[in-house]
Amino acid sequence: MYDFTIIGGGIVGLSVGMEISRRYPNASILLVDKEPKLSLHQTGRNSGVIHSGIYYKPGSLKAELARKGNEQMALFCQEHGIEHEICGKVIVATNEAELPLLENLHNRGVENQLQVERISEGELKTIEPHVNGIGAIRVPSTGIVNYRQVAEVFAELIKQNGGEIALNTEVEDIDIKDESVEVRTNQGVFKSRYLINCSGLLSDRVAKMANIKTDMKIVPFRGEYYELKPEKRHLVKHLIYPVPNPDFPFLGVHFTRMTDGRILLGPNAVLSFKREGYNKTDIHLKDMIETLTYPGFIRLAGQNMSEGLKEMVRSYSKRAFIKDVQRFIPEIEVSDIQPSKAGVRAQALGPKGNLLDDFVIIQHKRTVHVCNAPSPAATASIEIGKKIVNYFEEHTSSMAGV
Repeated sequence: MYDFTIIGGGIVGLSVGMEISRRYPNASILLVDKEPKLSLHQTGRNSGVIHSGIYYKPGSLKAELARKGNEQMALFCQEHGIEHEICGKVIVATNEAELPLLENLHNRGVENQLQVERISEGELKTIEPHVNGIGAIRVPSTGIVNYRQVAEVFAELIKQNGGEIALNTEVEDIDIKDESVEVRTNQGVFKSRYLINCSGLLSDRVAKMANIKTDMKIVPFRGEYYELKPEKRHLVKHLIYPVPNPDFPFLGVHFTRMTDGRILLGPNAVLSFKREGYNKTDIHLKDMIETLTYPGFIRLAGQNMSEGLKEMVRSYSKRAFIKDVQRFIPEIEVSDIQPSKAGVRAQALGPKGNLLDDFVIIQHKRTVHVCNAPSPAATASIEIGKKIVNYFEEHTSSMAGV
């Protein structure tokens, strides 16, 4: 009998395990993941940005946990010698129509208690000399890190405190009893006092195994990246973002300098026909049918048909992708970029076609289910771990025995 079983070996699940082991050093912890290695999906395939929290609705979990998580992630990296840099980013308006949206975003940043500043075209040029913009917001607290390295340290701290990590262990069913939770896997049945579901792209299915009605479905959106060839990396100094389109739920193509010096361009956002489908040719019949027949997706597709088609065109046409890039840096040509990695965003979608804007954490009896944790979940991971452990302390009288 374990005290805690955690499903999912990405950065959120590992953060939960780390926080439990820190706060309850005598607790027995088991973390299971179906893959042969940790952090193979969203954690290992994102752009490595330590987000500030500027985009998120004031008062939301995303706004709160991203702001706190930004600070905690930088401190954690300093403490454990993980390479990172708080380099700041600029959010750039390229035409007059974007200026009111930029002002709204600046105001949101102020509401979210962030240090943000409006900068002129001239000031933008001193930060990013090659960028074509008529105004911008500078967000100095944004940074870069390799989240897989962070996750590896989380895992090491769990093991140092006596926790167990079981790889190649796929969850097949969950049975919640009065005094325990039984997790049936391909490696046998594990019993635990408490269960935390941090399974990312499969979180809704794992919740369903536990008879949790989520009223949402994870819809996978693939984000495809290009990267600048080494001889053109000088064109991007730090991080460059567009003003978000308020009618479309994704940020749009941006420029990200990685800790290893590479410059990523992207991502776009196209529907994936497989939950863990990183290539255009990846198709899983069950996943595809489940998405395409979901009423929420049908409504979402109808509402965003125009922008969705543009994303598809950019996915298959390098020239179309470059046109979007050249709005910001006209010097970049088709020959200057090459395909890079792709990731899949686990985005929760409601039955009415509404993309869930905030993190969704469902608490039920002896279980907690993290059912919507796309970006900025990596940034906020330390704070998400704390919040989940706080839930057990506040709502479970028997925690005193752990």
